[in-house]
Amino acid sequence: MEKSLLVLAAVVFLGGFSDAALTEDASTQSYYLLNNTTTTAESVTKVHSTDRPTPTTAQTTLSTTTVRVKQLDTKNTNKEDSEEDTKKKEETDVKKTEEKKTTLDCPPLGLESLRVDDSQMQASSYQRMGLGPHRGRLNIQSGIEDGDLYDGAWCADHKDQHQWLEVDALHLTLFTGVILQGRNSIWSWDWVHTYKVQLSNDSVNWETCMNGTEEAIFEGNQNPETPILGLLLVPTVARFIRINPQTWYFNGTICLRAEILGCRVHDPTDIYASERELGSKDALDFRHHNYKEMRKLMKSVTEECPDITHVYTIGKSYMGLKLYVMVISDNPSKHELGEPEFRYVAGMHGNEALGRELVLNLMQYLCKEYKKGNQRVVRLVTETRIHLLPSMNPDGYEEAYVKGSELAGWADGRYSFEGIDLNHNFPDLNNIMWDAQETAADKSKVSNHYIPIPEYYTKEDAMVAPETRAVISWMQDIPFVLSANLHGGELVVTYPFDCTRDWAPQEDTPTADNAFFRWLSTVYASTNLAMANPDRRICHYEDFQAHNNIINGGAWHTVPGSMNDFSYMHTNCFEVTVELSCDKFPHASELPVEWENNKESLLVYMEQVHRGIKGVIRDKLTKQGIADAVIKVEDHDHDIRSAADGDYWRLLNPGEYKVIVWAEGYFPSMRRCHVGMEPRATICDFTLTKTPIQRLKEIRAKGGKIPQDLQLRLRALRLRKLRASTKAINRRRESQREQQEHRRRARSIGARRSRGGDGMRG
Repeated sequence: MEKSLLVLAAVVFLGGFSDAALTEDASTQSYYLLNNTTTTAESVTKVHSTDRPTPTTAQTTLSTTTVRVKQLDTKNTNKEDSEEDTKKKEETDVKKTEEKKTTLDCPPLGLESLRVDDSQMQASSYQRMGLGPHRGRLNIQSGIEDGDLYDGAWCADHKDQHQWLEVDALHLTLFTGVILQGRNSIWSWDWVHTYKVQLSNDSVNWETCMNGTEEAIFEGNQNPETPILGLLLVPTVARFIRINPQTWYFNGTICLRAEILGCRVHDPTDIYASERELGSKDALDFRHHNYKEMRKLMKSVTEECPDITHVYTIGKSYMGLKLYVMVISDNPSKHELGEPEFRYVAGMHGNEALGRELVLNLMQYLCKEYKKGNQRVVRLVTETRIHLLPSMNPDGYEEAYVKGSELAGWADGRYSFEGIDLNHNFPDLNNIMWDAQETAADKSKVSNHYIPIPEYYTKEDAMVAPETRAVISWMQDIPFVLSANLHGGELVVTYPFDCTRDWAPQEDTPTADNAFFRWLSTVYASTNLAMANPDRRICHYEDFQAHNNIINGGAWHTVPGSMNDFSYMHTNCFEVTVELSCDKFPHASELPVEWENNKESLLVYMEQVHRGIKGVIRDKLTKQGIADAVIKVEDHDHDIRSAADGDYWRLLNPGEYKVIVWAEGYFPSMRRCHVGMEPRATICDFTLTKTPIQRLKEIRAKGGKIPQDLQLRLRALRLRKLRASTKAINRRRESQREQQEHRRRARSIGARRSRGGDGMRG
């Protein structure tokens, strides 16, 4: 009897189907039920047979773990005395994360990812179309207005225990669980407290899941947003499943969002059984990687392709996890004259995990295809220096990873450990420029690029995350030309400006390079298989297909302090945001499809770094490159600067351009440059002549001022201050960690001595 309490070996097939073996921890299962009746093998019951044919099933083995929501341990921090100490500390933290990881044995059917079509969802009733059954999807978001067609849940029209939400899996499925959420709304509070689960093969005859001799009652939600997992006591094979609410929030109504867990079962009578499962032919590591696994994967890529890869760190997170970057190029360890620098940044919001996995997939793909001699990849690698940052917010990711893809909710892990949204944490340079333009007598004299960081931002007490500080410093060190910031939760590409003028909540706010930004966005969106699908439904409540799946960031919603805007205003780098998927944290089973959706987009977007003009600006006499020379394109109110070696890259659409270059202490130079249709930058070199000393003396004698690049000097000064404050903060934080570790060890030693003393007294 003791063994039967621990191991439940039965799966029930609706309609008298043959039994399949199952290993299940009954004590874990009963945790998810309000009725904690002891579950034994003898309590399993079979549903009466129907006339439906009996399919052949393979043996299915499952195991489950109880959901535990815990915070990452912040106390176990070690000294940064050596790489070995740091590595041990990181591995300890990651081990704790793995121990708390929630695992689901069967994947979601795809209500959240939209793999389940609207036509597969029905309900007993609904209040209106905007609250119809098709809105009962996990994590679906509502618009600001209640009462439209895109509300945040399925809501029944009646308040009784006979309401239900039904999902047709289309195929015979081993149902293992349900995940429930309440209604997403800023005006209404509605959720289901308890519910029953019913199963059927024909949607006519239904059987309720049992808990021994009683109908099982599953525990639902206590708030609108936290997903709650309910595991079936006896995983059961059927085609249809219903969620039947029993109780709900006393001041609300019956509303829910859901995901269904289930494994497809082989059925020889299924006319669609021979259909090819969606996936990828690329032999990549398609799974979610925590911090430790991410490091292992990056190490394996560098070992497989040592000649074209290099891994470095740009800093650490608040919890001490390193921000790793992989460079892929034919000469990865240094900048080559004339070769553009490109970057992908993922994981700014830790719970938006798809970008992280796509960047890791991209590392593997470029390595493997380069070795195969894929000419497209070889050309990219030899002509571009590609930087890949898979996790900008590793602390947030670890929090979301612990809960898992379906239980992290909409926001768990989004923010840094300090609670900072990193996409609002960069200096707001937009309003600095706009304010200066409004007060200036001559707007053309106001700098439109390389705008310095404001003084307040460099202070030690400024609310600037260590992750943000690291990325800003990274941007200064490398002359990036093009970038994309990978997010999740929608299917759209947004381009600057993200911040609107006068704090308008929504307003189209274009840059001087609006046409090229729209081109960049279109390149990614039009080649993305999911975005380009004309038959896809909207993710939440906005129809981006009406805009060809691209939109100005400010026209969507204002984002002051975004990385995109900062990159454009403070450096030479153009950057867009790619919202990769409706599902922020897709299940691992979705990753091969998502890779195929984005593979071509990721490649073709990188190729755009070779559009426009490029060249080297040199001193006429010494032939040495001139750093920080200003490159101005006529009729484009946004300038760029040359890099340390004098090379530059100016992204432009096809056309004829008048280009003027000047640098402090030199006469300006002008020439016309042609940009063609092919993705190959036009070479436009410049040679500058120094201003003669005699001419400088004449200017001084007449009381004139020597032109000075004060903006550049102020920019460099503020950066030095930011780096100095960052070092001071890091030293203080490291000292605090050492003190915490010392106290922890002292308590541990004291506890051991106390136990030893107790033993002697006994």
